Amino acid sequence: MLDVSAMQKIYQGEGRSVEAVRDLTFRLDEGELACLVGPSGCGKTTLLKCVAGLLQPTSGRVSLAGRPVTGPPPDMAVVFQEYGRSLFPWLTVQGNIELPLKQKKLPKQQRRELIDEALAAVSLSEFAKSYPWQLSGGMQQRVAIARAIAYQPRVLLMDEPFAAVDAQTRADLEDLIRSLWKRFQMTILFVTHDIDEAVYLGQRVLVLSSSPTVIQDDIPVDLPDERDQLTTRGAGRFTELRAKVYEEIQNAKRGPVSAQKL
Repeated sequence: MLDVSAMQKIYQGEGRSVEAVRDLTFRLDEGELACLVGPSGCGKTTLLKCVAGLLQPTSGRVSLAGRPVTGPPPDMAVVFQEYGRSLFPWLTVQGNIELPLKQKKLPKQQRRELIDEALAAVSLSEFAKSYPWQLSGGMQQRVAIARAIAYQPRVLLMDEPFAAVDAQTRADLEDLIRSLWKRFQMTILFVTHDIDEAVYLGQRVLVLSSSPTVIQDDIPVDLPDERDQLTTRGAGRFTELRAKVYEEIQNAKRGPVSAQKL
């Protein structure tokens, strides 16, 4: 579904160049949920912007379902970390979710059905007429997620979407993402700096090296498909996987390794 091949990104400016991403290769199968972690400043957001078509890589290729990504693909959605800045305060919850559906030129009745389904999925049906500024941070992020799933993307990119919410809300949103992933069968690439979150959510964890970035390791998460915050996080295998990811991040801080073709 999503194929990143030998991608490199170099920023040019003020008479010098900075290589942020170097020879980065990985692929996600249809319906897969993968988490991406790495040292601070390693280029996670740059990678995500290139995958989303918001930045053009200097070299290499990104393709979605076999088609090159040269701009934002119509069947991809992105949920950003700063949910407050991604919602329009003058639009209601319903209006925020409907906006990209209007851009797709969907009929009014179909838009309403998609909005109702998305709001029900994130347990916000009763807040359709509310404005974002009337909601808590966690509820605002649910609106951003609802907008993304109403768009019916084949691939959902998430850029540290829970970093700004409290611990309890974060746990609830993690469980929400796994339930939505199963229900709507989307391919999800979830970027996070939280090791526990990556292990809890993903079917695999991609560990990035320090900048210039390559894939440091690709770790399968062989936890049970049915997960909950208490049982899963208390399991011995969860602790082992968490330690493995942490070890690889520490290795990544020592410098990039040779790119792995995954």
